[in-house]
Amino acid sequence: MKSSTVIHIGFDDTDSRKGMCTTFLAYKIVEYLKKEQVRFLDYPYLIRFNPNIPWKTRGNGAVALKIETKEPQKIKRNIIEFIKKYSATEDGANPGLVFYENKEIPEHFSKFGKAALYSVVNRNKAREFAARNGLETFHLGNGQGLVGAIGAIGYNFRDHTFELISYRDESNFGKRRKILKDSVMRMQQITYPKTFNSFDVIKNRVLIAPHGPDPVFFGVRGEDINSVMQGASLVKSQEKYRGYMIFRSNQGTGDHLENELDIQNIEPFSSGYLIGQISEKPKIEQGGHAFFSVTKNGTAVKCAVYRPTGLVKVAAKLIEGDLVKV
Repeated sequence: MKSSTVIHIGFDDTDSRKGMCTTFLAYKIVEYLKKEQVRFLDYPYLIRFNPNIPWKTRGNGAVALKIETKEPQKIKRNIIEFIKKYSATEDGANPGLVFYENKEIPEHFSKFGKAALYSVVNRNKAREFAARNGLETFHLGNGQGLVGAIGAIGYNFRDHTFELISYRDESNFGKRRKILKDSVMRMQQITYPKTFNSFDVIKNRVLIAPHGPDPVFFGVRGEDINSVMQGASLVKSQEKYRGYMIFRSNQGTGDHLENELDIQNIEPFSSGYLIGQISEKPKIEQGGHAFFSVTKNGTAVKCAVYRPTGLVKVAAKLIEGDLVKV
């Protein structure tokens, strides 16, 4: 009798600005894995990494799965075929896929995931990490997706939310999504604050649906499984969606802002926060944005509060000497 093997599967950078979606690929892989009767050991992970990365994917999300199977080699071979078939490499995707066979994730995997959350991680470092730690890898293009793939399987949730993502039939890809605005507004009224980022009441705008040609129909984000299920059930549309999947996610947790930056050594594209004193009173400049300086230990940095944040009026009230966290 064959023994079971636990496999952590991570993948990223399968989509492009023109289409596809890493979560949809995850949905298709899970469809396949269900047929293979694997045991799922957790919800799929959807991890949003450093939002300041200039070459981030459209959704900026990597996916990880944790399964138990008696056919590990067959499963891995077929998942590689899914990556080959459904990655948008012709439009610039650089997919990376990793497999790690072990019940538990070592602490240094989590450190790698944390680094990808705050900073720029070179893809060569990802390759070196994989080689040192016995990860099986597959990539296309330059392999940039290996960074997110490793980071996703090693991600250690400080906090988490859930996201229910529904997917369209392929016949509807590229067509306008016909979601009834009033139903989303009502959904938010009923489920908020257990769900969030569903409807913008100020701009009277639906927030749960993308606008591009990708396979996603809509996504409901919330604090627990029941809330996202209830929220999705309240969304009305003339279009029947293909199916849905629920992800455990760091979306909305602010994890990328938990890193205190060294004011004397701020790296380009890093994420985090600073604590310091206002050393230059805020000025409102063209476009309605606020600009000011913060000083700590004798070093000053320029800061900006952009008008769309809605915080310009608050920033304008700051005076020299105020202690702030930005």
